[in-house]
Amino acid sequence: MEQNKVLSAIMGGSILIGSLILLALAILVLVFYLLTMQKALTLAGKEHRRMEPGMVWLMLIPLFGLVWQFFIVNNVSEAVRSWAAAHGKDVADGGRTLGLTACILACCGIIPLLGILASIAALVCMILWWVKVSNFNSMMA
Repeated sequence: MEQNKVLSAIMGGSILIGSLILLALAILVLVFYLLTMQKALTLAGKEHRRMEPGMVWLMLIPLFGLVWQFFIVNNVSEAVRSWAAAHGKDVADGGRTLGLTACILACCGIIPLLGILASIAALVCMILWWVKVSNFNSMMA
């Protein structure tokens, strides 16, 4: 009986530590994502953006970040499109459709059962959007 309590305590501690490690990794990935979005707004220049680059960090606020991600996608894609138009480049919609799809799917992640599939799809779309913005950054640099 005493061994079961010890084993349960060890397993519970392991799950807690594992969860904290996963949370730390998720925050680290989000920081690199936000650095890419900030860089895009910076590279576009003041004349092409409607949002200050530092404003992307508001996405770190829990729950508020779910809403703020829509503003980031809209403003980054608009800044990229504006920069591209001024420099004679074609970037289509600046990745807006892909970014908004990722945002909508992320919001659908709170729906029971369907949320698991929506979250996986959101992750895929978010990675594709991130790569697209990274490519825009290379173009603007």
